[in-house]
Amino acid sequence: MRKYYQYLGLAIIMVFSFYYTEKIALIVLNKNPLMQSIHEEKDNYEEDFVNALIDGDYIIPGINGLEVNARESFYKMQELDTFNQYYLVFDQIKPEISLQDHKDKIIYQGNSKLKKVSLILSEEGEISEYLESNQYKANLLVNLNTYQKNNYFEVINNENEAFLSLENTLNLNKENKNICVLNNTNYRLCKDKKKYLVEPTLTLNSTNYIETKNDLESGSIILIDKTAQLSDVKLLLKEIKYKNYDIVYLSDLISEENV
Repeated sequence: MRKYYQYLGLAIIMVFSFYYTEKIALIVLNKNPLMQSIHEEKDNYEEDFVNALIDGDYIIPGINGLEVNARESFYKMQELDTFNQYYLVFDQIKPEISLQDHKDKIIYQGNSKLKKVSLILSEEGEISEYLESNQYKANLLVNLNTYQKNNYFEVINNENEAFLSLENTLNLNKENKNICVLNNTNYRLCKDKKKYLVEPTLTLNSTNYIETKNDLESGSIILIDKTAQLSDVKLLLKEIKYKNYDIVYLSDLISEENV
């Protein structure tokens, strides 16, 4: 019993010793001129989070805030021994209202503050060949028969009969972005599997280029229907460029990461 109390006392001493050593080290670190510079400047580079917007069953993702991690920033600047904004390290701050807490809601566009749009291809063909050859990012709806590993495009499970089988394949190949583009049959399954539920903002088909062009805005999710013409897609790409929007994968458009 005596040895037990000796060991217990030793353990307590070690814990308090570590605590006070860490506290003293932090005090010394905060008095360092470089660390003081980081604390003085950090407010100029931090960003507030943007809450997700919820409207009934629908949601627009928010944007994480950015908070300077003073200690990690100090270690990166330590060799230079001077403040440099390019060496700042940030922590992502989750919005109070976040997509991550409302995955049962349907995403109908990305956050307009980001000046980005996404394209979704209904199938492969001359449009997908054109996008790939010109290095445009896009998503592709696939089923068990059309899925190919390491596709240029970011693939989305659009299988009806064998959804879970394709899920397993995508997981095995590390290509599963956990996104569902909703159709008439997959809502309940995708919701139960806690997928990101997406309903395109716009659908480009063979007859509605003008309407699609006029309705295009930052954050748009554009489904390119199998009836769409390559000539109309080229015109739409020019309009996207004219409006200075970046074309990104859907997983990037709906992400709340602040990058």
